[in-house]
Amino acid sequence: MESPYLEPKIFACSQSNELAIKIAKCYGTPIGNVIVTRFSDGEFQPAFAESVRGRRVFIVGSTFPNADNLMEMLLMLDAAKRASARHITAVIPYFGWARQDRKDQPRVAIGAKLVANLIQTAGATRIITMDLHADQIQGFFEKPVDHLYASTMFLPYIDSLNLENITIASPDMGGSKRAYAYSKFLESEVVICYKQRLKANIISTMELIGEVKDRHVILVDDMIDTGGTLTTAADLMMEKGALSVRAICTHPILSGNAYESIEKSKLLELIVSDTIPLKRESSKIKVVSCAPLFADVMHKVQDNASISGQYIM
Repeated sequence: MESPYLEPKIFACSQSNELAIKIAKCYGTPIGNVIVTRFSDGEFQPAFAESVRGRRVFIVGSTFPNADNLMEMLLMLDAAKRASARHITAVIPYFGWARQDRKDQPRVAIGAKLVANLIQTAGATRIITMDLHADQIQGFFEKPVDHLYASTMFLPYIDSLNLENITIASPDMGGSKRAYAYSKFLESEVVICYKQRLKANIISTMELIGEVKDRHVILVDDMIDTGGTLTTAADLMMEKGALSVRAICTHPILSGNAYESIEKSKLLELIVSDTIPLKRESSKIKVVSCAPLFADVMHKVQDNASISGQYIM
């Protein structure tokens, strides 16, 4: 009789193949073999090229747009379920569609809840993700969710800078909880940016709540999309007398003219993780890999060990 604790297998969705290889290396196991058949109309079919029967399977894939990335994760979850995997863990470093976590206007979908339902229906028995746009998204799942915080990776990097007079800043009111959590560990002051938008991704006005003069400011946020908020905040803080402005953003979406905006701004440095692969290199962008963090948590999941004391801020 086979042991119920066979070594797990780690597989990658196409969009996160590079990250999954790093995670598997940190975990100490080879990446599993997946064959993706693509049809001329754009349809595709992933298939496991090795047995997963009775195994714990980790499927690594961020679900950032376009929708093919989410669809590939769903198809792989379904394939693992139909191949009799014992446990199926969806490792989603960046949980896409998370900004649609509520009805903020009439007649709109709650996209994050819909995606959670799809992932569970496809076969996921557990979800591991990092820095959700809103913590309450965990409640959209009926399966266990391990919600990791990128501060585990970023705080040591901040320490390595050996900066004095640090101030942590939130680019909006919604991120104040994250900013205060960082400031607690760094024993630093906090400032908040108050912004008003004309529409999505377009800021009309921004004001600072707090003092940044003669301070090294570090903006913290869960994601950077067009970069408009962060670059506007950085320029405003430098005008207010800040010594330097850096930004820490877990998920580098970087759409539109984001790269150009960052390079032209007064941001000294943008520190991101590799939950989403960069479209191109930039002298201002520093990548801190999340692979060791995910590999460590996956070991603990396999061993039924607690993770709460180490990865929750």
